[in-house]
Order: sequence, then C-alpha cells, then structure tokens
Amino acid sequence: MTEHYALGGRVRLAIGATLLLSTWGVAAQPLNVKLDWTPWAVHAPFHLAVEKGWFKQAGLDVRLEDGNGSVTAVQIVGGSDRFDVGQAALASMVIARSKGLPVKGLATFATSSDIGVLVPQDSGITGPEGLKGRKIAYTAGSLEAPFVDAFLAAGGLRRSDVDLLSVDAAGKAATYAVGRADAVISTIPFVLASVSRQRPSNAIPFAQHGLDMVSFGLFTSESKLASRGPELTTFSNVVAKSWNYIYSGHEQEAVDAIVAQRPNARLDKAILLDQLNILKTYFGPAVEQGSIGVNQAADWDKTIATLERVELIPSGQKVTDYYQSGVVTPQSLSSLELK
Repeated sequence: MTEHYALGGRVRLAIGATLLLSTWGVAAQPLNVKLDWTPWAVHAPFHLAVEKGWFKQAGLDVRLEDGNGSVTAVQIVGGSDRFDVGQAALASMVIARSKGLPVKGLATFATSSDIGVLVPQDSGITGPEGLKGRKIAYTAGSLEAPFVDAFLAAGGLRRSDVDLLSVDAAGKAATYAVGRADAVISTIPFVLASVSRQRPSNAIPFAQHGLDMVSFGLFTSESKLASRGPELTTFSNVVAKSWNYIYSGHEQEAVDAIVAQRPNARLDKAILLDQLNILKTYFGPAVEQGSIGVNQAADWDKTIATLERVELIPSGQKVTDYYQSGVVTPQSLSSLELK
C-alpha cells in the first residue's frame, strides 16, 4: 500500500518499509558520501545522478569524496561522524562488522565477487595451480589480501610456492602492465580494462574457486541509519535507479558524466566504458530484471558462508545482522521518477 504524508515541509512516499523523499519547497538535505577509490566506472551512478540533478530532485545535496580503498572507506564511515554513507566492496564491511565496527549494508550492486588474478593471455595459466613460482603483485592492506591464502589453496599452493610482491594500490596495475610481475591480484574490471591495451590479459576470478560473495554496494553506520534513515533510503534508491538506467543502454552517457564531474582526473573514456562493460558481468540477473541495488537474501547467505569457511569471520553468524532489508525494493525503484 502506498501512502503520502507531509512532515516538516517535505512529502514522503511510503512503500512498505521504504521511504522515498521528494522536495516540497525546502532546502536540500546535505549528505556526505565516501567512495572506495579515485574515479573509475563503479562511480558512474553517483556522477550521473549529480550531472542530471537526480539527487537534487530527491531533496538531497550530495557531496562525494574519493577514497583510497574499500577497507579504508569502511573504517572511516564506521568510525567517525563525518560521512553519512559509503561505497565499498561489502566483504570488507562484513569483516569489519564481525570485529565490532557498527556498520551495515544498505544496497548491493555487484552480487558476485570481482576480485581475481590477471595473467598474460599467452601465459597458459588458467587457475591458481599455474601460479607456482610466479611473481604476483598485490596490496597487503587491501580487500584482496585476506583471500590470497584461500585462493592459492584452491590450487594446492601455499604462499611459499609463489613470490608475492606487495605494491601500493595506486601503482599495482602499472607494475603488472610493464612486466615487473607475472600476475596481479586486484579488482578485475578496474585493472583488466586499464592494462589490456599494453599487456593483453585474462582474468581468473576468485569466485570460480570457492570465494564468491557480494562486491560493491552501499553501507552506513548504525548511528547514521538511526538518525538519517529516510535520507539514506532516498539516496540508496536514487543510486540504484541510476545503475538500472545506465545498464539499460546508457553506458556512454554515464562515462561522459564521470569525465564531466572529474575534469582534472585525466580519465580515458574508452577505458571507463570497458570498465563499465566488464562490471556488468558481476551484477547478475538484476541487470535484466531492473532490480540492481535490491539486497537479496541468497547473495548475503553465500557471502557469510564464504567468509566463515575461510575463517575471516567467526562461524554461526546471523546473516541479517549484516544488511538492512527493504531499503531498495522493486516497488521503490518503480515508483521513483527521475527526469
């Protein structure tokens, strides 16, 4: 049942447990957002929503700040009052929450893990077993680091069987591209699109070797969820709607918006478009269903099961403690009109 009611000069549209806000002659509400990394394709829905004025239409004054990794973004949003919401690979959020950081998922975009290892196309390597004796670039403090041992074990290897080269995240792709490493472990869509012109490569996803889990999505702290729940619901729905718009044939429009919003970042539109196209393969059936952003219980079940199995979180976790259900729903997406 849909219900309209006024509160403080603002009209709210209630759909089940979901609240969508629309302006009614009031100032937009400020919302501070921490992103996971410097500008790349996964930020497309945010920049497109700013460029087209969708956040303002929804009564939000959104302020985006670039980041330097999912792990750091989770720590910052969960440990301070400065940011209202963040985007990160949600496995980082799950691990942090299991250790006591009061964070919770709001919306899931990539429903399958995009972490993996890239190898040259002519290397003949098709799985972790082929990495024996190879030099592998990775970043010790990044999202992929906790999963390295489990991935190698899937191929019967230990760390002592490979040469792990810890590289700063900003220089990891370049290290591999110029041949200073035989392989690189990172976010596949970001690195594959960036290096393939210089070093044609194949990706070996961790998800194909027993390490599947949700990836990019929105999260917040429990205190912000309690104090700013309606604004966070609105924001999550606008971003989710933006993703669904992008993958309905508007990829180039999204790329143009990223470049327009980050003019000093010296971004390559062709690489951004490649990243978007690769990312799409990790969004699952939600792309065709127009339901990107909806938290699905099955996706979170597999995530918790994977993290428990590799002992990154304690066993016996209550899955629903890690995400907020009903933030983005098929009904809320269909009712949200963006012009």
